[in-house]
Amino acid sequence: MREPSTNRDPPRRTRLTRRQLLRSGAIVSFALLGAGAALSLLRTRGYALDPGRRLVAMSAWQFVVVQHAARRIVAPDRPGDPSIPTADAVDVAGFVDEWMTRLPPPVRRDLGRFLAVIEHAAPLGAGFASRFTRLGPADQDTVLASLESSSVDLLRAGFDGLKALVLMGFYRDDRAWAVVGYDGPLVGRPPSGWGAAGARP
Repeated sequence: MREPSTNRDPPRRTRLTRRQLLRSGAIVSFALLGAGAALSLLRTRGYALDPGRRLVAMSAWQFVVVQHAARRIVAPDRPGDPSIPTADAVDVAGFVDEWMTRLPPPVRRDLGRFLAVIEHAAPLGAGFASRFTRLGPADQDTVLASLESSSVDLLRAGFDGLKALVLMGFYRDDRAWAVVGYDGPLVGRPPSGWGAAGARP
C-alpha cells in the first residue's frame, strides 16, 4: 500500500485585492443598511395619532410609547375616581414632546433609544412576544417594573428619567394637585385659593 505523501504543498490562499475588499465591504454595508431600513419601517408602522396632533420633537411611534407608559406610571390608585385626572386628560405625552425640544441632541437621541427598548426589547425580556403598546395594562406594568428593578444600571436610569418627565407633565396641571394633597403655590395665591373657579397659576 502506498504511503500518503507528506510533501504536499499547502493549499494556496487566494488573497483579495484592496479593490475586492472595498467592493465586498460596500455590498455588506448596503445589505446591512437595507436590512436596517426594513427593520426601522417595521418598527415604526401602525402608530396613529389623534387628529390635529402636531409633534415638535418625537416621532409618532415615540409619542404613542410615551402615552402608554404615562398611563401606567400615573395610573390612579382608585380607578374610575373622577377627581383624579388621567395622563391623557393632562396631556402628559404632549408635555414630554415639547420638553424634548429643550434637551441636548445626545440626550434626546438616548431618550429615543430608550423608548425603542421599552417598545420592543423590554417586553421580550419580561416574557411577552408583543410590542409594549399592544400589551394590556397589567402586562405593561410588568414590563415597566422589570425596567425599574433591572440589574442593568442604564435601564434603571432610563426608566427613572422617563418617570421624572411623566411626573413633571402630570403634576404641572392643578387638577392633579389634590392627588398628593397639594393646594397650590403661595406666591400669587388668590384669596379664595387656587381651587376657585378660573383661578389657576
